[in-house]
Amino acid sequence: MEIGEKDKPERKILGISWNVFLLGIVSFLNDMSSEMIAPIMPSYLIEVLDAGKLLSGSVMGAIESMSSLFKVAFGYVSDRFRKRKAFVFAGYALSTLAKGALAFTRYWWDFLSLRALDRIGKGIRTAPRDALIAESTEKGKTGKSFGFHRMMDTLGAVAGPLVAIAIIELLRGLPKETMYRYVFLLSAIPGLLSLFVIILFVKDRGSEVKKKIKGISTLRSRNLQLFLAVVAVGALGRYSYAFTMWKAQELGYTVVQSIAFYALFNLIYALSAYPIGTYSDSFGKKRIIAIGFGVAALASLAFAYARNLPTLIGAFVLYGIYIAIEDTIPRAYMADLAREYEKGTIIGAYHTVFGVFVFPASVIAGWLWQSYSLTHAFLFASLMNFVALGLMALVRE
Repeated sequence: MEIGEKDKPERKILGISWNVFLLGIVSFLNDMSSEMIAPIMPSYLIEVLDAGKLLSGSVMGAIESMSSLFKVAFGYVSDRFRKRKAFVFAGYALSTLAKGALAFTRYWWDFLSLRALDRIGKGIRTAPRDALIAESTEKGKTGKSFGFHRMMDTLGAVAGPLVAIAIIELLRGLPKETMYRYVFLLSAIPGLLSLFVIILFVKDRGSEVKKKIKGISTLRSRNLQLFLAVVAVGALGRYSYAFTMWKAQELGYTVVQSIAFYALFNLIYALSAYPIGTYSDSFGKKRIIAIGFGVAALASLAFAYARNLPTLIGAFVLYGIYIAIEDTIPRAYMADLAREYEKGTIIGAYHTVFGVFVFPASVIAGWLWQSYSLTHAFLFASLMNFVALGLMALVRE
């Protein structure tokens, strides 16, 4: 094996590599773009595109799930070529184009088509980007690096809704549909800035493996397969964020007020991800993941029975902590388990399993909402997370 770029000393900032820091900036800008439009999409579907409850829940679930179908494939391809940056750039570029084009949608199906394009972009970039983060991190510090990345990503998610609120307030005299379309169009600006950062500053860090790869893939490990099965069960309890927005509106809060709740959730997520990721390196990633399922179950119960402001705020806080754990630690856990030559494939496998089961989660939640109530949807999610928590006891450290 020849010495690759990863073996060269790399500049550090805030205790992490310069490459991880830059990828954090990229995710901050891209998530600002995404979260400018995320809180208004549930209302846009119902009020502007006139989609029903079951259809809206299914569309939002399909959007959440779609990107994951591509993650293992592009993770594998990036492993083969040992080049991550091209896939990262292509994925972010496709998403930026799709988000801006939402301004011109007229029907639920063209909305879904563009959201699908956005999610395909996410599917192209996610596993190669996560592999690049792992390759840019010294051994034993993956939790810290992924925690920092998720923190930056989510700070963008805090800024995005606030920018959306500012735009809506500035355009208050215009019809609601017109305001929404302006937000969609303006969301492309931070996305374009993130592309310049990738082109000019981010570097590939993959080792240049010259020898023929032999041996059994980490995917053949029964412990890893069991963990992925637990991930699938937990994903059935991972309803789209849109259901939390609909819950706030069901309690009488306006669209702008529900966006503020969403910003609170993202703030809690951002403040939690980095310390939780850093702590997981010493405490144990499996234990943190199990705790995450418990917090998820409690968050769903809080949403189910929320009838006043304090309970609703508590639900959003718990939801933020849960997502901070489950969007951060499993990635670092998979990166630790994977061999050097297959990090993109292994991380992609996690994303794919998760994404496949996220779609039926939102379909089931939408059906329970339409047939019974939102309370039933959240109770089902709580049950699935309690089951996942119990199954984590079978997974070895």
